[in-house]
Amino acid sequence: MSEGNVDSIQISVSNDERRNRADAEISEDEPRHTRMRSLKKKALHASTRLTHSLKKRGKRKVDCRVPRIAIEDVRDAEEEQAVNSFREVLFARGLLPVKHDNYHTMLRFLKARKFDFEKAAQMWADMLQWRKEFGTDTIFEDFEFHELEEVLQYYPHGYHGVDKEGRPVYIELLGKVEPNKLIQITTVERYIKYHVQEFERAFREKFPACSISAKRHIDTTTTILDVHGVGWKNFSKIARDLVRCMQKIDGDYYPETLHQMFIVNAGPGFKLIWSTVKGLLDPKTSSKIHVLGTKYQSRLLEAIDASQLPEYFGGSCTCSNHGGCLRSNKGPWSDPSIMKLVHSMESLKEIGQVSDIEETVTGSMRLRALKVQMLMILDPLWLLKMLNILVWPQFERKRGNQDLQHIVVQLACLVWQIKL
Repeated sequence: MSEGNVDSIQISVSNDERRNRADAEISEDEPRHTRMRSLKKKALHASTRLTHSLKKRGKRKVDCRVPRIAIEDVRDAEEEQAVNSFREVLFARGLLPVKHDNYHTMLRFLKARKFDFEKAAQMWADMLQWRKEFGTDTIFEDFEFHELEEVLQYYPHGYHGVDKEGRPVYIELLGKVEPNKLIQITTVERYIKYHVQEFERAFREKFPACSISAKRHIDTTTTILDVHGVGWKNFSKIARDLVRCMQKIDGDYYPETLHQMFIVNAGPGFKLIWSTVKGLLDPKTSSKIHVLGTKYQSRLLEAIDASQLPEYFGGSCTCSNHGGCLRSNKGPWSDPSIMKLVHSMESLKEIGQVSDIEETVTGSMRLRALKVQMLMILDPLWLLKMLNILVWPQFERKRGNQDLQHIVVQLACLVWQIKL
């Protein structure tokens, strides 16, 4: 964004005029008058800080405020500009539901198609259509994977702890997978539904919990695949179909969610195959995958603290009180205090966080950032007073669309920055 554009959306409201109007409206209630004056000052202070943050160049940090904590979000200026342009493309084509109007989601799809807008837009449209047909948005209400405990016996997997940068660690013990027994407990279709449900849970609970715990934005995982004992028995037709289907879902509808993968206990045969396959992969993708033999422990400990790593991988964790590490669900997402904040964020997700408001300012300046749900949360009388004090004077000036922009930013900052 140019300096001129930044300056064009700076908020300029007369303190005297708003003070006079406040006095006229609530002079009958002095305690309320004092509180309102304090709220207005906080709103102006928030607006000033927002405008100042928009002037930064290069990579910038965005504090996504949630109750009692700030989440750091470092953004590249070029990527941010690309996301803003991509957002406009999606909006113009009617492909931007509020649920998916998210900076990081759009950035992941752009990265997956190397910032080719047309290819990324097609990928995005396919994702929306798939979610509608698969029933992804209601999968928590419509589906329950009651056979999970039995499935874990023949397909050991799960999230356990976080890496040193706060990302969730996902583990699979592929050498212990028994496809023929697995199919007696569940079906490929049901397991795929469970797989999608767990991806949705990661975005709804695990990534937000890790972000709060690490105080920085997180939306990728560190994965450990243990291939010890992997043989042809692990690659029956059922297993191949299952893996192929999961890979398509992961790559097409949840792209760019892998930070790095460690394949451990890889034998000579696996390494030989990998050296061939690696040349067929995108260099960026292959750089995330590390194929290790039996002496992998030190590499894992470079990325993951011993307290977060199962003992059988060289760590110190056993989760003996929970039936083992892969059944413990260990991580920030199991902390009640953190999950309380996550649920608070979820209840306000439709409106957008401070970072989303900044995206709206630097993008199309749409009213989407302020949804009706938020108005229902606020005290109606209090909101009416604030609208009368902060908004109506702007309309009276009749300066056109720029006034509307000022109003959006003021109300957004008011809602998100004032401690209600």
